Amino acid sequence: MRKDIVTGEMMPKRQLIRVVKNKEGEVSIDPTGKKSGRGAYIAVDVEIAKRAKAEKTFEKAFHVKLDDSFYDELIQYTDHLQARQALFGNDQK
Repeated sequence: MRKDIVTGEMMPKRQLIRVVKNKEGEVSIDPTGKKSGRGAYIAVDVEIAKRAKAEKTFEKAFHVKLDDSFYDELIQYTDHLQARQALFGNDQK
């Protein structure tokens, strides 16, 4: 179980997306969940990803300035995973 950084809700790892900040200060989506660095999790829900963009959640969590393009990529990735989960169930990653 991991905590969604936006809602504070505890969820199984399979229902979350990991975002990681590496030693160089770069923030990226971690589809494998194995990249080294400090990680934070967000639910596979487009509305929550949009809320993260509006609240600049990952900027606050990682203490870095992020472009809107990062949040747009996160929303697009979340939409893709949400559609996959609707088709194949929550076990797909």
